[in-house]
Amino acid sequence: MFYFLIVNITGGIFLKVLITGAKGQLGNELASILKNEASEIGAIDQKYNACEVITADVDMLDITDVESVNCFLEKKRPDIVINCAAMTNVDGCETNVELAMKVNALGPLNLARVCNKIDAKLVHISTDYVFSGDGAVPYREWDICAPNSIYGKSKLLGEQYVREQTSRYFIIRTAWLYGYVGKNFVKTILNLAKEKSQIKVVNDQIGNPTNANDLAHHILKIALTDNYGIYHCTGAGEASWFEFAFLIVKCAQLDCQIVPCATDEFPREAKRPHYSALDNLMLRCTVGNEMRPWQDALSVYINKLKKENAL
Repeated sequence: MFYFLIVNITGGIFLKVLITGAKGQLGNELASILKNEASEIGAIDQKYNACEVITADVDMLDITDVESVNCFLEKKRPDIVINCAAMTNVDGCETNVELAMKVNALGPLNLARVCNKIDAKLVHISTDYVFSGDGAVPYREWDICAPNSIYGKSKLLGEQYVREQTSRYFIIRTAWLYGYVGKNFVKTILNLAKEKSQIKVVNDQIGNPTNANDLAHHILKIALTDNYGIYHCTGAGEASWFEFAFLIVKCAQLDCQIVPCATDEFPREAKRPHYSALDNLMLRCTVGNEMRPWQDALSVYINKLKKENAL
C-alpha cells in the first residue's frame, strides 16, 4: 500500500510527499503525524501544515517494476519520496532470496533512478543488519558494513543502489522498530505474557529499541534539509531483547516472568547480530537528536495502548 501526501506550504505552492509502505509501522506513523501536524515529541515544521493525504494501493504501484515506478512518479511528480517498503521478515529472506533482493534492493534502485530524473528527494529506510554485529561500541554512519544475513545483504545493496543513482538521498538506518499498527516485538511479548506465566527471551543480543513515532518525527525533519547522506536514527540507550521484554511486561503490569536465555537456545534461519547498537552521530550534527530514551518512549507507547484498550 502506498500513500501520497500533498502539503500546502505557502501561496498555493504544494509539496508532494510519497510514502511507500504506508500501511506498515513507520509509514502509518508518518501519515498520522502529517495529518495531526505533530508527533509525540512535538509539533513538526509548519511547511507540513494542511496536509492532504492521497492513497494508492500496491496494485497501482509495484516498486520492483521499473516501468510502473517510472510511470507513477512521472505522473504524480512528488518532491519527496520516503521509502518505507521492505521485506523485513529476516528468516523469510533466507528462504526467499529472490523476493528479498527484488523488494529490498531493486525497489530502491527503481525509486532512486526516477527520483533523480524528476529531481525528487529520496528518503530510504535501512537497518542495523547491514553491520556484522561483532563490535562492542555503537556503530557510526561511516563504519564498515559486513552483513551476515540475506536480509542485511539485500538492504545494503539497496543502500548502494540509492547512492549510485541519485545525489539527493537520505539513507536512514534504524533498529528494533515498533509502532501502533502491524506486528512487532512489543505486541508479541504482550500477547505471550497474557497466555503464559513464563517467557524465555535472549539476553545476548544488544540493540536500540525504537519507537516508530520518534523515527517518523526525525525523518520529516531531515527530509526538509539538503544535508544528504547516511543517518542513524534509533531510540536513546541500549538494551538486550531480555531487558526490552522485561520492561514491556513491567509497564503493562502483567503477571509473567521473563527469563534470560542464550541465542543458541532458539536456532533461526538467519544469523542475528550480537551487538548492533547505532550511534545517532549525524543526527546530532545536523537537525538535532530528540530521540527519547527507549524506556520513556516504550512507557508512553504502552500507556497509549491501555487507553485505547488495545492491550
